Amino acid sequence: MDFSHSPRAQDHIERLRAFMATEVTPYETDYFKALASAPWQEPALMTQMKAKARAAGLWNLFLPDVEHGGAGLSTVEYAPLAEEMGRSLIAPEVFNCNAPDTGNMEVLVKYGDEAQQEKWLKPLLNAEIRSAFCMTEPEVASSDATNMQATAVIEGDEVVINGRKWWSSGIGHPACKFVIFMGLTDASAPKHSQHSMVIVPIDAEGLNIERMLPVFGRLDEPYGHGEVTFTNVRVPVTNIIAGPGRGFEIAQGRLGPGRIHHCMRAIGAAERALELMCQRALTRVAFGKPLAALGGNRDIIANARMSIEQARLLTLKAAWMMDTVGTKGAKSEISQIKVVAPSMAQLVIDQAIQMHGGAGVSDDLPLTAMYAYARVLRLADGPDEVHRALIAKAEVGKYIPR
Repeated sequence: MDFSHSPRAQDHIERLRAFMATEVTPYETDYFKALASAPWQEPALMTQMKAKARAAGLWNLFLPDVEHGGAGLSTVEYAPLAEEMGRSLIAPEVFNCNAPDTGNMEVLVKYGDEAQQEKWLKPLLNAEIRSAFCMTEPEVASSDATNMQATAVIEGDEVVINGRKWWSSGIGHPACKFVIFMGLTDASAPKHSQHSMVIVPIDAEGLNIERMLPVFGRLDEPYGHGEVTFTNVRVPVTNIIAGPGRGFEIAQGRLGPGRIHHCMRAIGAAERALELMCQRALTRVAFGKPLAALGGNRDIIANARMSIEQARLLTLKAAWMMDTVGTKGAKSEISQIKVVAPSMAQLVIDQAIQMHGGAGVSDDLPLTAMYAYARVLRLADGPDEVHRALIAKAEVGKYIPR
């Protein structure tokens, strides 16, 4: 494994880093001020930043498919770019690399037909619209997706959709125009061929956003996380992605790259937290000494550096394996990073909060929002426990006689 940056990746890293330094990070405060005055509208500043990023050729960087407007980067090449974006809460959208739209775009590129790509993928790639993903349900343990109760039943040339979903991220965005819904189509089919994924327009009759769910007291405007009901929603059968019964297959194809992206962004957040922690430790004086010289603060800083490096190397290994042996071959490694990276980020960010005292829990710094992101990530795309079970199963399986 060679994790040195290719010339193409290095060029993107340098240009992205420079763009972040001049066009994104300095304007974070202005962005959140504008958002506070109109919480469920996209600030004009974001629209302007996206236009600049696209003009600079820093657009759809996550997508390897050049034919559909992607940057043509491998997973390993994109990983450091995701890390850079993770340093800012607003950066992923600036470059049209924000979840859940990235996952939905990947699904439509890989599994969508020509008509679906023309109607839904193309405007997503151009950031003309946004989207949401409806999979998790409040009534069942969604860590086991076979529990799913929502239905997508074929009746003639239509699909009839019923059920309740929640944590449908992005559904509050004013530009959200459709969701990808996963539901039970045929309960008599083999376990992993029972479900389908269906494109549902946000204005479909019977689709109702019941409420927006707060995370640690915040609604995460302008994207939000909605609880959504579907009551006899009817859409054309042509809205089924890849055909009936392929929902689980699509889900696995969607989640593999997404987990790499999430983990690298978490590493970027941890890097920024460590940077803030070090600056604070050198400039804040207590009991006649800078914080860096007090107690075990040096150990905390050293451990943070080592933990970040370990998480990054493991994530790059998983990315390399995705590129070389595919998602299936990298299954254990992807689960490993999904446990390691968010937990590491949560700890490092928590230590940065502690080092900042009262300022650490205020909105003057991005630490509380980063902490919430890392903590939620330990549940999103499968909780830690599910990933540990998969890792253990793969490990024990090596020693079962065949």
